[in-house]
Amino acid sequence: MSVLAQISTVVIDCGDPVRLAEFYSKVTGWEITYSGEDYASLAGGEQPGLAFVRIEGYQAPGWPDDAKHAHLDFTVTDLEEAAGRILALGALRPEFQPGKDQWVVLTDPEGHPFCLTTGA
Repeated sequence: MSVLAQISTVVIDCGDPVRLAEFYSKVTGWEITYSGEDYASLAGGEQPGLAFVRIEGYQAPGWPDDAKHAHLDFTVTDLEEAAGRILALGALRPEFQPGKDQWVVLTDPEGHPFCLTTGA
């Protein structure tokens, strides 16, 4: 089957695009390619990009909450070491952690949940 489309960028709604671009740039090491009041983006080489768009009156999803529709997963070498470093960047660690030793759920500075996993 031929490829009809490829993902170029994952765009996340938020209240402060610059803040989230700076946070995820520190988490991923990706370069901020654009930073403005209403939109900011990151690029990491061959991977799809990551972008953030301002939504007036943005309300963060809750965790755990059935209303969330998507989240990001990041592969790390050491779950607790990576979680500690990302928490120091401004993430939060919700009390509800369903992954046991397989993954850690964190939330970014605007409340979007994301997971760290070793991929094992």
